Amino acid sequence: MRKLLLLAAAAGMCAAEVHQIKATAYYRTFSARHPVLKRVKSGDKVVTKTLDSGGQDEKGARLGEQGNPLTGPFYVEGAEPGDALIVHFDRVRPNRNWGYTGFRLGLVSLAPESIEKLHSDSYKKDLVRPGRDNLIPWDIDLARGTVKPREPKSGRIPLEFKAEPMVGCVGVAPTGDFSPTSGPAGSYGGNLDYNRIGEGATVLLPVYHPGGLLFVGDSHALQGDGEAIGNGVETSMDVEFTVTVKKKAGLTGPRVITADSIISVGAQAEFSSSLDRGLQMATSDMVRWLEQEYGIEPWAAHLLVGYQGKYEVVTVAGSMALRIPKVHLPSNR
Repeated sequence: MRKLLLLAAAAGMCAAEVHQIKATAYYRTFSARHPVLKRVKSGDKVVTKTLDSGGQDEKGARLGEQGNPLTGPFYVEGAEPGDALIVHFDRVRPNRNWGYTGFRLGLVSLAPESIEKLHSDSYKKDLVRPGRDNLIPWDIDLARGTVKPREPKSGRIPLEFKAEPMVGCVGVAPTGDFSPTSGPAGSYGGNLDYNRIGEGATVLLPVYHPGGLLFVGDSHALQGDGEAIGNGVETSMDVEFTVTVKKKAGLTGPRVITADSIISVGAQAEFSSSLDRGLQMATSDMVRWLEQEYGIEPWAAHLLVGYQGKYEVVTVAGSMALRIPKVHLPSNR
C-alpha cells in the first residue's frame, strides 16, 4: 500500500499540503455541477468533518438536509477521466457522544413468512428526531471506544459493543450528467456503507470528470455486515484523508485496500439489487485486478479466488465484496 501511495504521489511532483476544511454547504447528490469545496494536489491531506445522516454536526446543530449530506466536492489537480483517485483514510473518529439507529431489521432482510409476527418498529415519537418514532438513541463513549443503546434496555444482554468507526459515503461525480442521490452506490462509489472503510483503509475510485470531484459523508460509529437494519450507529465524525492520483488506472468500480487484504466491491443500490449480480461484479473485477496489477496468470487468478476468496455482504439486497488476503499475493509488488 505504501508503494502504491508513493507512486501516485510522485505523479504530482509537488510538496504535499494539509488542508483544514470546514464546509458551509452540504449536498445530497454526487454531482459534477456542485461548486468545488476545495482544490487540492495529488498527495495532499484533507482534515474535515462529516455530518450525521440526518444533517447534524458534532454540537447537534442541523447544518444539512436529512439523507446523508455530503462534504465536498474536492477537486484533485491532475485527475482526468480514466485515472483513479486513491483515498487513504488517516483518521476516522466520532466527535460527539451520541448517535442513533433504527431498532428493527429491514423487511428486505427477512423471509416474507416471518414478517407478519414482527414487533412494531414504533418506539417513542420525537425521541431522536421530530416526527419520527422508529429511531432510538445510542451513547458513544469516546474515551472507552464503545457504543450502546441508551434505550430501550435488554433484560438479557448488555448490547454494549466496541466502536468501529467507518465512512459510509465515499465517491466521485459519476459519468456524464448523472447525479445520483447519496442513497445508492454504484461504479462511482457513493453510499457504499462498507464497514471495512475505516481508519487505515484505502479506497480506489474511477475518475469520470476532471478533478475527480470527491465527496465523503454518512459516518457510522459501528455497523454490522450488510447494514441489515438500514443504518449504522449514525453520528458525526472527524475525518482525515490523503488523496493521490493514479494515472490511466482503468477502474470500472470501487476497490478497497486494508492492512491485510485487497477487496473488489460490486457496488449497487442497497435494498433493491440482486446480490448475485454484485457477486459477479466483484469477482470479475478481482480477476482483472490480479491479472493486470499483480501479473498473475489467468488460470492462477481463478484458482486463487476459488480457494482463498472471502465473500462479504456489504449491503442487504445491494453490494457484495470479494476479499483476497495479501499473504497470498506476490511479494515483489
